[in-house]
Amino acid sequence: MTPPTDEQSPNGPEGIDAARVTEWFETHVPGVNPPLGFSLIAGGHSNLTFSVSDAAGGRWVLRRPPLGQVLASAHDMGREHRIISALGPTPVPVPHTHGLCTDESVNGAPFYVMDLVDGTVVRNQADAEQLSVPQRRRAGESLVDVMAQIHSVDVDAVGLGDLGRRDGYIARQLKRWGGQFEKSDAQVDGGLDLPGVERAREVLAGRIPEQTETSIVHGDYRLDNCMLGEDGSVVAVLDWEICTLGDPMADLGLLCVYWTDPGSVAVLPQASPTALEGFPSSAEIVERYASVSGRDVSQLDFFVAFGFWKLTCIIAGVYARYAGGAMGEVPEAQVQGFRHVLDTLADQTERAIGELR
Repeated sequence: MTPPTDEQSPNGPEGIDAARVTEWFETHVPGVNPPLGFSLIAGGHSNLTFSVSDAAGGRWVLRRPPLGQVLASAHDMGREHRIISALGPTPVPVPHTHGLCTDESVNGAPFYVMDLVDGTVVRNQADAEQLSVPQRRRAGESLVDVMAQIHSVDVDAVGLGDLGRRDGYIARQLKRWGGQFEKSDAQVDGGLDLPGVERAREVLAGRIPEQTETSIVHGDYRLDNCMLGEDGSVVAVLDWEICTLGDPMADLGLLCVYWTDPGSVAVLPQASPTALEGFPSSAEIVERYASVSGRDVSQLDFFVAFGFWKLTCIIAGVYARYAGGAMGEVPEAQVQGFRHVLDTLADQTERAIGELR
């Protein structure tokens, strides 16, 4: 796992009440041997993830909402814990969960605890360069195979049949993220000046393919939301925050958005590792998914276009928060960096829309 950013301390980093959380561990985690040390794990941009260790060398992970978070529904610890726990008995690689705490008097917010899985998260090119060429190849293949496993889970059998509505997934997503984009546009002085985003939503809404099946949809399935083992295989799928039920092709489309082939422009900085030698091409990713899952991928171009549009809406929200001062004092260069990413994504969305058959 990504190394902790802070030295472990019995007092706990910000976001952890060490004494009360230790008491919770003693009650809910068998074999724990206090005192506990807590460290914030780097890399998260939403919910906070902490590593926890005890005097006997035991290691766990604790997840809680961001500090000062007021939109609790966007960071539902109970929902995330439920999903990971339900997937535990399936072939989908997820950590074993130890419990959910909804009593906010313990740590100021709900949290859940799961085992820490040993592995590597590839977030950038430097991380990917530490993998051998065969490991990179295996990482790409395993990423596809695990996604197909996620999509093959019998949601009723594992108790997730009521996780979300089963029909009209893309239409609901267009409404949800379109609404988020409108809010972001209103937060920025003079607006975002991206009329193509609304035009893209109209085109997508008029061309939604028939949803022929319903599966678990991770919602943000990509290389750096998975942990890799020694041979490059996925040993844990992370960040289930926006998981729901819907059209499985949406996950494949978004993975293709993030996947960068050699010589192509990365949609986001963390997407660039896949351009290194060894990783399968995006075409090979799609071909393997079709083979492993048995699904028809002939309308994938729609889901890729939708993936670009959705990611544009998400980054618009990030930029609006920074530009509007909601993130406090930040360098102007950082604000403009987000603007550049947003403009690039908006352009790529329009290109993808224009290429729809």
